[in-house]
Amino acid sequence: MDAKVGNGAGFRDESITNLLVYSFLHTRNNSNFHPELEALGQELPVGVCLEADHDDELQTDDSENQEIIHSIAWHLAEIGDELDRSIQPGLVNQLAMHFRNPGLSEEGRRHYLAATVEEVMQTYATDMEQEKAKLITAMLLVRKVADHTPSLLRDIFHTTVNFINQNLLTYMRDLIRNEMN
Repeated sequence: MDAKVGNGAGFRDESITNLLVYSFLHTRNNSNFHPELEALGQELPVGVCLEADHDDELQTDDSENQEIIHSIAWHLAEIGDELDRSIQPGLVNQLAMHFRNPGLSEEGRRHYLAATVEEVMQTYATDMEQEKAKLITAMLLVRKVADHTPSLLRDIFHTTVNFINQNLLTYMRDLIRNEMN
């Protein structure tokens, strides 16, 4: 599947989002989709790191900054573990069903993912900022759908990266910059 993002997010942003979602998924090794995750990891771009530059972009080069993304992913996964119970199995089954539909476009997949994220967020009783809750929810849904149907990991992973880059890119950049300072 082509992982291009046609939403204004550049290669660096996409690579950073790939690393964040991959690291989030990798924090829990007791999943049904571990072999699929390892295979996906081999396909993702390497050398993703961060550094602020004058163009207000995130740069890629430095392994110390990869650790920042891994640390953020670990922290978000810990929060996600608390929110995990809010995701009803029926919603996961429904989302998996949509992703199994070979006729559904990438836009259609993003639509169903966004609708499911919104539905799950209505069940949260938290004072967490909305963007953070959306980011965690989207990544939790990747984990739960892939755990439910491991063969869907690649598709839901790339759709989620696109969703994050389209809807939460500024929040993700700020989260990383704050961690760097």
